[in-house]
Amino acid sequence: MSSKEKLVSESRTIMTELIMPNDTNPLGNMMGGNLMRIMDIAGGICAGKHSEAHVVTASVDHVSFQHPINMGDVITVIATVTRAFNSSMEIYVEVHVADITGANTRKSNHAYLTFVALDKETKKPCQVPTLRAVSTEEMKLYEGAERRRELRLILSGRMEAKDAVEIKHYFSHLS
Repeated sequence: MSSKEKLVSESRTIMTELIMPNDTNPLGNMMGGNLMRIMDIAGGICAGKHSEAHVVTASVDHVSFQHPINMGDVITVIATVTRAFNSSMEIYVEVHVADITGANTRKSNHAYLTFVALDKETKKPCQVPTLRAVSTEEMKLYEGAERRRELRLILSGRMEAKDAVEIKHYFSHLS
C-alpha cells in the first residue's frame, strides 16, 4: 500500500476503560479474556493507523497477567508499533491500572501482538510503511522485534531454528 516511513508516535494509541461488573469474575477481578479483547482492539487501532489499512491479528506472543485488576479500577492501554516488516507489524501493548482518582497507578499487564495489513480491494496482505524509532526505548523495542519475529516463526513451524540468524547472533554475544 505505502512505502513511506512513519514515526512510532504517529500511531501510538491510548485507550482508557472503567472496569465494570460485567468485566469481572465472581472474585471481582477482571477476566483475562476481557482484558485481552481490549488489548487486541488497542493494538488493532495502532496497527491500522500505522498501515493506513484494515488489519487482522496474526499472533499474540506473550500475555502477562502480573497483577489483578479489580472492579472499579481504571485501565489505560497503550499500544505502540515496535517494528514494521513487509505486511506485518509487531505491536507492544501495556496496561496500566489506577483507582478512579488516578492514584495508585501501576503497570499491570503487557503483550506483543502481530497484525497483518490487508488491501482494501483484494483482502490480501499489503505493504506497510517502514517505522522510524527515535527514542532509546523505541530503539530497544525495535531492535528486539526481529528476534521476537524469528521466535514466532520457529514456534509456528514456519522457520527452522537453524535459520534464525538474529537469535543466533544475540546468543553468540552473551557467551
